[in-house]
Amino acid sequence: MLHDISEPDHVKKLVDHFYDKVRQDDLIGFIFNEAVPVNWPEHLPKMYAFWEFILLGAAPFQGNPIEKHYEVHQKVPLLPEHFERWLLLFQSAVDDLFSGPKADEAKFRAFSIAEIWKGKFR
Repeated sequence: MLHDISEPDHVKKLVDHFYDKVRQDDLIGFIFNEAVPVNWPEHLPKMYAFWEFILLGAAPFQGNPIEKHYEVHQKVPLLPEHFERWLLLFQSAVDDLFSGPKADEAKFRAFSIAEIWKGKFR
């Protein structure tokens, strides 16, 4: 039986699992691995903080994700299908590891982010 997301270690586990999927993905992996190689030791703690803020009400997230994605978009156009795959991978990562109201909230929040960002990068 899967447990719900309820503590920072759960968020870290989710984010790590999600980005493992992303790095191996045939549609969006190249963005993270080649087009704009991610500095994972720098990036992952920011993603932990972002999702801890969103899901657990942790300290406010410091950063500007939209600005960073615009920088990426200048190097490789971010298309709706990229955000759709991002969402699919995120939601499947949640489903692989967790079940419950917070897990459902995580999937909904990711859906909302993907929909907003698809509109910003047309």
